[in-house]
Amino acid sequence: MITLEKIQEVIAAGPYQANWASLNSYQVPLWFRQGKFGIFIHWGLYSVPAFRNEWYSRNMYIQGSPEFEHHRKTYGPQSEFGYKDFIPLFTAEKFDPKEWVELFAAAGATYFCPVAEHHDGFQMYDSEFSDFTSVKMGPQRDILGELKTAAQKTSLHFCTSSHRAEHWFFFGHGQEFASDVKEPLVKGDFYWPAMPEPDNQELTSEPAPSQEFLEDWLLRTCELIDRYQPEVLYFDWWVQHQAFKEPLKQVAAFYYNRGVEWQKPTSITYKHDAMMFGSGIVEVERGKFADAKPFYWQTDTAIAHNSWCYTDSLEYKTVKELLWDLIEVVAKNGNLLLNVGPKADGSIPEKDREILLAIGQWLQINGEGIYSGKPWRKAGEGPTQVIEGQFQVGPKAYTEKDIRFTVVGEALYAFVMAPPKGELLITSLATSGNPDVLAFHGLIKEVCFLGYEEKVTWEQTAAGLKVSVPKITGDLPVTCKIIME
Repeated sequence: MITLEKIQEVIAAGPYQANWASLNSYQVPLWFRQGKFGIFIHWGLYSVPAFRNEWYSRNMYIQGSPEFEHHRKTYGPQSEFGYKDFIPLFTAEKFDPKEWVELFAAAGATYFCPVAEHHDGFQMYDSEFSDFTSVKMGPQRDILGELKTAAQKTSLHFCTSSHRAEHWFFFGHGQEFASDVKEPLVKGDFYWPAMPEPDNQELTSEPAPSQEFLEDWLLRTCELIDRYQPEVLYFDWWVQHQAFKEPLKQVAAFYYNRGVEWQKPTSITYKHDAMMFGSGIVEVERGKFADAKPFYWQTDTAIAHNSWCYTDSLEYKTVKELLWDLIEVVAKNGNLLLNVGPKADGSIPEKDREILLAIGQWLQINGEGIYSGKPWRKAGEGPTQVIEGQFQVGPKAYTEKDIRFTVVGEALYAFVMAPPKGELLITSLATSGNPDVLAFHGLIKEVCFLGYEEKVTWEQTAAGLKVSVPKITGDLPVTCKIIME
């Protein structure tokens, strides 16, 4: 069993210490920089009501909310049927970890990241620190462990995430009226601590997490690390709160030192500058950067616009939209972590499956410019630009003039976001007779379109590289491969 003393022993043994100066020597693993595309998985008790989104556990206790009214109408008063009463209904009878990882591999993903514990506090793994786990209750299966075992039989890298920090206040609204959250709450209870939700949930909000809660968070996190040895540990928001600064440094040092022991590089992805820049991987939720960055980063987004978990009212994105996201991110030196939400019984919804397989089919043809892709001298060209930041909806449409670039080996890959008609003009490859002008001066050897056997003609001019276009089918992005001398 992990203890506070054991955590300090691992940190003291080094080479990483619990301070930013030491943690700043961290390096993003090569496999992550080459992998580009991963699958996120939100699956838990919230998949049982499957109503609106994965925050059902919080919102069902907010009087007047759609979840509050839906819950009373469907299950009865919160004092008689609380969130904990979904546990026996979460049986996962169709959960097949082998089927899951085979689907993710077919989608072209190189890693996947199931949520180990969401804000609701139900652990999808075995733990010494709580009885409210998928092993002891509900499915009575080690969900996380089974997924890791299945991954080890493939080339997929196993990662996981913890959203435990927000549990400090996630059930707090249940104390405002007659509900089951009003039970005596002590450490170890499912709803504990159910503190009032702060108006400002950022750096210095009050009430701040107590020492008791922070120690519990530290122990749970290090236990998760030791038992399942994920290659990446993803933290959701709110670990940027000042109360988490010291325990977060301890987790990072513990985890990175364990990676050295395991001879397996480990990484933490974080949001909102929770960690010092350079000590982990920058995470941008549902958003992107406008330009390529000199540092490596990741964006996480969902397969639907309106929820991370399965619900009965999902508004799915199109395959085209998701490929646009992938291309934009890779061209700007990042990875895409795409979330899917299984049903409560453990089956992957048919629409999710259909979308994932379509992405996989596209990557089979175009993936050579995605995997291991590095930024070119510019991320792209064309009139359509993304708005930088989190929670920014991507462009609703691109034109055939919108092109994004990556470099792999001897080739420059030009991803044309909308299938071109007639002639393709890549203005970034215009000739320049003046070597002092910061323009393209390389020698082009060959040009082709991935997935099309038809030979193309091309010419470099002062206006750009002009390329004839084969007869293109479908409306998904196409890739022009330009081989250099």
